[in-house]
Amino acid sequence: IHIGHAVNKVLKDIIVKARTLDGYDAPYVPGWDCHGLPIEHQVEKKHGKAGVKLDFKAFRQKCREYALRQVDGQRKDFIRLGVLGEWDRPYLSVDFKYEADIIRSLGKIAANGHLVKGFKPVYWSVVGASALAEAEVEYQDKTSFAIDVSFPVVDAVAFAAVAAGSDNAEFAAEGASLDVVIWTTTPWTLPANQAVSIHPDLTYQVVQYRDAGGLHRSLLAAELVAPTLARWGVESFEVVGQCQGRALEGLLLQHPFYQRQVPLILGEHVTTETGTGAVHTAPDHGLEDFEVSRQYDIGTLNYLDDHGVYRDFVELFAGEHVYKVDEKIVALLRERGRLKAEEKITHSFPHCWRTKTPLIFRATPQWFVSMHENNLLDTAREAIRHIAWFPEWGQARMASMLDNSPDWCISRQRTWGVPIALFVEKRSGELHPDTGRLIEQVAQRVEVDGMDAWWDLQIEELLGDEAGQYEKVTDTLDVWFDSGVSHEAVLRRREALAYPADLYLEGSDQHRGWFQSSLKAAIAMNGNAPYRAVLTHGFTVDAEGRKMSKSLGNVVAPQQVINELGADILRLWVASTDFSGEMSVSDEILKRTADSYRRIRNTLRFLLANLEG
Repeated sequence: IHIGHAVNKVLKDIIVKARTLDGYDAPYVPGWDCHGLPIEHQVEKKHGKAGVKLDFKAFRQKCREYALRQVDGQRKDFIRLGVLGEWDRPYLSVDFKYEADIIRSLGKIAANGHLVKGFKPVYWSVVGASALAEAEVEYQDKTSFAIDVSFPVVDAVAFAAVAAGSDNAEFAAEGASLDVVIWTTTPWTLPANQAVSIHPDLTYQVVQYRDAGGLHRSLLAAELVAPTLARWGVESFEVVGQCQGRALEGLLLQHPFYQRQVPLILGEHVTTETGTGAVHTAPDHGLEDFEVSRQYDIGTLNYLDDHGVYRDFVELFAGEHVYKVDEKIVALLRERGRLKAEEKITHSFPHCWRTKTPLIFRATPQWFVSMHENNLLDTAREAIRHIAWFPEWGQARMASMLDNSPDWCISRQRTWGVPIALFVEKRSGELHPDTGRLIEQVAQRVEVDGMDAWWDLQIEELLGDEAGQYEKVTDTLDVWFDSGVSHEAVLRRREALAYPADLYLEGSDQHRGWFQSSLKAAIAMNGNAPYRAVLTHGFTVDAEGRKMSKSLGNVVAPQQVINELGADILRLWVASTDFSGEMSVSDEILKRTADSYRRIRNTLRFLLANLEG
């Protein structure tokens, strides 16, 4: 365990023991999430990828064994910390009964009309070759190309009639190039470009200027003309045309390096915060791009495979990886005269919270818990108003996350996870009409034999004569779904416990994680929140407020503290530190805590001695 684990368990233990001393029945059932990519990666290091050296069933067994070893190690550390709990009866998401209840929970959500199959861009890990949910995304700084790219106008006369108020060819015959310019930080998405979006209500100007390449005319949002031309190094220019964005809808542009034309389309998502006011649109690689393109019947191209490599049919870039292709694309744009400006910028970018690698958006078929079907989002918003939040700002943070939350992508393309135990019609992709009964039958088998029961299952065993019309879903569930249904698999399954929980207590990162997944799952299943109160604690930092890091040499290992100073010192430090913010710890801080502990202990000994006296 690390120091963050120790903080969390000690805080929980303080509350459990305090309520027990007050006369309440306050059981604490420890639990572990045992599926997911981190475990899969550890097993791959030793045994290789599933299906190569080991078949999938043997690989899953190795994952199970690894997870249980980790549980045993952590359990010993927590007991050494003095944490009171049902250590001989914890809940493990790898237990067969828990796995069965995960599948039953999925069935409840489907029965309530919240489960949908969709094809749209989702966060995609090219390292893990799997979709990710919002809760698995963290933002880190990344250095990227920021480039301005020219899309030449195909029909300058038609463009002039709109943008310059001219119905003749003079506008196009004066020797100036004419283009619409976009700004992007993802050059690798340009091969998949299928449109350029502009805002219907923004004012756009055609600016004329001269540079080393000659005379040019470019369409830019009026608000962005000055900063954009400054970025290009243009000192003098003239506005030669102006119109509203909606007037340009449907005009055609030339793709910067492919022999295809792309339309100007209208999108409310276009802003003037950065860029040029014209947005490169690739429906394969952006949710807003996908939604606006769908309004124009523009489909996806599926240029990338699961590992982020351009497929063999992709012109110019076949076999290239998205992590490495930006330089090549920028060089090609420069060679073709389509690069207006380039620079390197450092910006906040989505990364996988486990592998720490950059994510992409990729359009794929996935399973979602819809936030809008049957008013799930509105019900969740109302539910959080009736929960006690410690600190109080937790409610506002959760509300903000819900407001910005897309549909919850719960499917994963992984080996070590609970299966999405559904049967879908081969032609239509629709769920079997008797899904509720089938899920219960599968769950009963999983309860006996674990999730291998699903993978070993022959469709004919449950569907009989219908088997030829249906196929099994091969995806697995998001691990946040596993933990997010603990209220069903634990609270409702143990006689000593009750639903909803009195308190959920975790670090502040769990607003986007367990707090949120539990809330969404419970609302989708039961229509109410799974907890009455939520307490959030801060992260541990060193005495100078820096994050714990091996490279900085400031990591405090709880095992070492326990061995050198004793568990009581570590517990007293947690109890005496304000948990609502960052919690500073260092060798010096712990030594001062040990001094305080000795004074407390000696004072108590003195008082007890006098009482006996």
